[in-house]
Amino acid sequence: MSHLFAEDIAQLPSRYRANLINSVTGYKSCNLLGSKSADGHTNLAIFSSVIHIGSSPPLLGFILRPLTVRRDTFTNIKDLGYFTVNQVSVEMYHRAHQTSAKYEKEVSEFDEIGFKVEYLDDFEAPYVAESTIKIGCKYVNHYPLEENDCLLVIGSIERLYFPKEIQDSDGFIRLDKAATVTSMGMDGYALPAYLERLTYARPGSEPSTLINGT
Repeated sequence: MSHLFAEDIAQLPSRYRANLINSVTGYKSCNLLGSKSADGHTNLAIFSSVIHIGSSPPLLGFILRPLTVRRDTFTNIKDLGYFTVNQVSVEMYHRAHQTSAKYEKEVSEFDEIGFKVEYLDDFEAPYVAESTIKIGCKYVNHYPLEENDCLLVIGSIERLYFPKEIQDSDGFIRLDKAATVTSMGMDGYALPAYLERLTYARPGSEPSTLINGT
């Protein structure tokens, strides 16, 4: 079995180290963040760092790399105050990956890559029409991470769109039924297989299968 200590990791070539650390922590979410600039230019960018922050109130977050270069997504979110989170399905991931390219500020990734802009229920930020699960978010706050100069951006969930048939009776969303892909490192993609849901864990008891939220 391979083993690396902190001093070994520090001496690795930068790209090798990035691939290692980005992938070793496991599967991550795969979403397209939609935003719009103050002068109306739409923007779309793939993120693998979207995380659950809380359910009451409903909040999510994502990690933004240091502001040492132009970050159109963050600028748009701060200016407009809204953004969308669009899950990437198996039919979308090739095109979704291309949004990581460094296009000029005035160029819309929607147009360049071939995703359709969709506006729903008077929400100001653009959704990806092809995405099965869509989340409309309002900017809440951001927090600098002193350890690496990244930012944790927090948004409140204002809108949710998903097919009714992928939801269990207790509210649980079956992402496998939406063919949602996950990210592996910076450039790998996977289609996870659903195993089962288990009952609430309590001391002294064995979990059993929870079928369709019951």
